[in-house]
Amino acid sequence: MKISILTLFPEMFTGPFSESIIKNAQEKNLVDINLVNIRNFGIGTHKMVDDSPYGGGIGMVMKVDVIKRAIDSVKDNSLNPNSQKVILLTADGVTYNQRIAEVYSKLDHLIIICGHYEGVDERVRQFVDEEISIGDFVLTGGEIPSMLITDSVARLISGVLKEGVTDLESFSHSDAGSLLLEYPLYTKPQNFEGLKVPEVLLSGDHKKIAEWRKSESIKKTQKRRPDLLKKS
Repeated sequence: MKISILTLFPEMFTGPFSESIIKNAQEKNLVDINLVNIRNFGIGTHKMVDDSPYGGGIGMVMKVDVIKRAIDSVKDNSLNPNSQKVILLTADGVTYNQRIAEVYSKLDHLIIICGHYEGVDERVRQFVDEEISIGDFVLTGGEIPSMLITDSVARLISGVLKEGVTDLESFSHSDAGSLLLEYPLYTKPQNFEGLKVPEVLLSGDHKKIAEWRKSESIKKTQKRRPDLLKKS
């Protein structure tokens, strides 16, 4: 899979994409992360990428012609349209979640546009497939959200992690149509300052352990994220 990130600050990605699982995925050639500097498509000798908004107002707006050229430079027209998506990171987009990550992980090419300044020219929306937000708050730019999305997508690609690892994670498994949080996890020591590992996990009875985990997963979801449970 290829992930192209259109950004004004490609240097920000050096650390996050050079460590751990993302680094391994790239070394295995399972993920190709392509950082594209939007400024390379800027206007004039000063490579202008933004301008003041029509109608007045505070701040600068990223230019539609610049962003369109950046999109065109990475878009692969030989791919099936269903296997390639262009997404714009914006505060007023659809809230990102695990289901969207799963869909993106099956693409051949994901193109992510990192907004900045006061935002992008409204006409940019005509050249994207989806608009994504990572939550109801405002950041200085789309760089950090693009890192989050890249990480969540890359780890779902076949071969990046051991088989089955992502099957029973939070938001990845369900019960009667409800998304569930992951069950509680424990490791050694069995007793830490009076806090003991549940006896069922020490029993060796895999059926009882599976039943306990499912029950605890439902309880945890009811307590912490009742919004994930399907309403009857």
